[in-house]
Amino acid sequence: MKKIHVASAVLFDEKGERIIMVKNKRGDSYFWSVPGGAVEEGETIEQAAVRETKEEAGLDIEITGLHSVRETIFQNRGHQVIFFHFYGTIIGGELSSADPDGDILEVEWTDIQTANERMDYLPESFRITGPKKGIPYFFQGVV
Repeated sequence: MKKIHVASAVLFDEKGERIIMVKNKRGDSYFWSVPGGAVEEGETIEQAAVRETKEEAGLDIEITGLHSVRETIFQNRGHQVIFFHFYGTIIGGELSSADPDGDILEVEWTDIQTANERMDYLPESFRITGPKKGIPYFFQGVV
């Protein structure tokens, strides 16, 4: 079974009422999520969240803490995926998609209730409730 790490960022507006969401293409359908994607070779999980947010939403961010970690086994694909969801702060850029894979159909600010409705695949304890600091994440380095 192939192990895949996915990193994403939960980004709130200044009032803490809306988050950035992206509409992902999946075959002939789509699903909504926060910006994120697979960690690439030689990249930390935090670096992946920052890069994916830039690619999918056009925004430069700083990671401020860890929102949650969850795991899914996709038996039909032979993948074990661990998802790392970070909190982040927007420090630059402009809202737009520059996804090199062409998998992002839309990017937008979304109110928290709508965001949770769109991400109904998440367990209740993972739902977005508002800005929080999160728990610390620290890359200790290469040893």
